[in-house]
Amino acid sequence: MSAPVPGGRPGEAERAAELAAALADQGVHGVILSFVDTAGINRVKTVPVRALPSAVRWGVGMSPVFDMFLADDSIVGSDIQGGPDGDLRHYPDLDGLVALAAQPGWAWAPVDRMTQEGGPHHSCSRTLLRRAQSDAEQAGLTFRAAIEIEFALGRGDVPHPEFVPACLGSAYGMTRVVEQSDFCAAALDALERQGVEVDQIHPEYAAGQYEISVCALDPVAAADRSVLVRQTLRALAGRHGLRISFAPSVVAGGVGNGGHVHLSAWRDGVNLHGTGERRYGMTGEAEAFAAGVLDALPALAAVATPSPSSYLRMQPSHWAGVYAVWGHETREAALRVVTGTAGQPGAANIEVKCADLAANPYLLLSGLITAGRDGIDRGLALPEEITGDPSRFSPEEAERRGIRRLPTTLDDAVAAFAASSLPARAWGEYVPDAVLAVRRGEAARMQGLAADAVAEAYRWVY
Repeated sequence: MSAPVPGGRPGEAERAAELAAALADQGVHGVILSFVDTAGINRVKTVPVRALPSAVRWGVGMSPVFDMFLADDSIVGSDIQGGPDGDLRHYPDLDGLVALAAQPGWAWAPVDRMTQEGGPHHSCSRTLLRRAQSDAEQAGLTFRAAIEIEFALGRGDVPHPEFVPACLGSAYGMTRVVEQSDFCAAALDALERQGVEVDQIHPEYAAGQYEISVCALDPVAAADRSVLVRQTLRALAGRHGLRISFAPSVVAGGVGNGGHVHLSAWRDGVNLHGTGERRYGMTGEAEAFAAGVLDALPALAAVATPSPSSYLRMQPSHWAGVYAVWGHETREAALRVVTGTAGQPGAANIEVKCADLAANPYLLLSGLITAGRDGIDRGLALPEEITGDPSRFSPEEAERRGIRRLPTTLDDAVAAFAASSLPARAWGEYVPDAVLAVRRGEAARMQGLAADAVAEAYRWVY
């Protein structure tokens, strides 16, 4: 839970040398040092495995300008950041180091970004999430989190950027498991060899779509895992002659890929979402936490649904969670209260259904934690529960019930983000500035394009 130390913590360089030797014995030649930028892209530097001890002690250089990259690699700027100046040091976290089963010869590690002076970079999303997690622990709260990963498999033998589903079977059907039996089995094998505990992998609704769910971990580890699992699946897809897309909308007009977040708050080892006397087993703190998250979802849309492609997915009656309402096991609500099977209080959690995989998972989780803790601090109560599909209500009835539609465009999301005080509380000055600049840049470059063109622009980026 602590930040890197230039020169390394006591014994860390020696540990890195031992790990490097062990990796080399396994045939690993290089280590991928990975972080996620504002646009949700996994950016990397790589070093020879023998250079791992040096990277742990002194980091690896990379420009801070990547905070201002768009998804097409163009660069925006603001009054306070951007441009060619400056440098950072990227320090790998040895606890996250793993040999990649789907990329022989490579290992992977998440990094924290530090200044050359040895302090944390103000926009390192992993550092900011760790800080949010640590601050909560000081108040006696811990969290468990997991991010669902939906993806579409396309045939790799068609011209780019075309998408042709790599399977034809029914949604949730056994035929799809048969059609991609080798890929799904290879995914389970590779992830197990990388120490990733998979809960399930199954066909989903859209053409060529599948979902993989992994076990809940602390928030930083959960964000790391989301990045690692997607990298693993992408490598496997290539080895099986497939293309893989985690984009919010693979084909305009269809059901898109979500990145639903499951989150639970704990105190003294007790899950607050399944051991209380409030509705559905929630304690007062759990209900206030959920209410804080619900209240903040419009402002967090610029982080949870950050791409123009996201708003092709965010359609009513598609189980995308487009309404800022909550419900018990209600899959049309943006906030689903999950109670789990009777007798499993540890499984209870809240699910944020409006999020997708264009989101930076570190920013998303730190934003949700900040919002939930704000709900506890303010003693918020959940509003009226919604059952069924909220789109069935007339505008007048929806207003009477307090049913709000989440932002329907990236411009609307930017406006809600800019008007909220939550981003500054969660991330300070620089991250909100970068989010606004990058989102406005993405919206501008998609302005006037048809939905099909927007989906195509991001189809193979995520």
